[in-house]
Amino acid sequence: MLQQRIQQHFIDSADLKYQAAPLLSQASADAVQALMACVTSGGKVLSCGNGGSAADAQHFSAEFVGRFERERPELAAIALTTDSSILTAIANDYDFTHVFSRQVRALGQPGDVLLAISTSGNSANVLAAIKAAHERDMVVIGLSGRGGGKMVQALRDTDVHICVPHERTARIQEVHLLTLHCLCDAVDTLLLGD
Repeated sequence: MLQQRIQQHFIDSADLKYQAAPLLSQASADAVQALMACVTSGGKVLSCGNGGSAADAQHFSAEFVGRFERERPELAAIALTTDSSILTAIANDYDFTHVFSRQVRALGQPGDVLLAISTSGNSANVLAAIKAAHERDMVVIGLSGRGGGKMVQALRDTDVHICVPHERTARIQEVHLLTLHCLCDAVDTLLLGD
């Protein structure tokens, strides 16, 4: 019984990835172009999310600053989820809704990119970060699921929305991670060639 349940998770994850590939490939390619415009002009990527999405934001930043699969120069990326002093000060002095937006206003510049991750598309602090990024003339790459939630309305035509067509958080996060790996691979390919 337990083995069957585990196998079903693998099957469900693989099935969603097969279904999502043609649906998300164009938006992912658009996201790569936004990232390339940013990094080739000396910009940086700020990333944010909550829970598992916070881990994905950190994972992405690690791949950019360190490396993905090949040696290359460092790319500027900061996960807004990692500084406990900033997060707790803002949450305590203001509200948890502002933990990312205040950092975006402090660190973001025109030409930078905000990678905003929310499986529901409804995370108030991620939505506030999107608004702050727009105030700083930044492009936003939004990763969501479940139809996109409020993120759909928060994003502009110049932003990129990658919305995983599923309701279950675990499946959405699995596709988000694969998408982030695709973005890193594509940036490396455009910078370094095949």
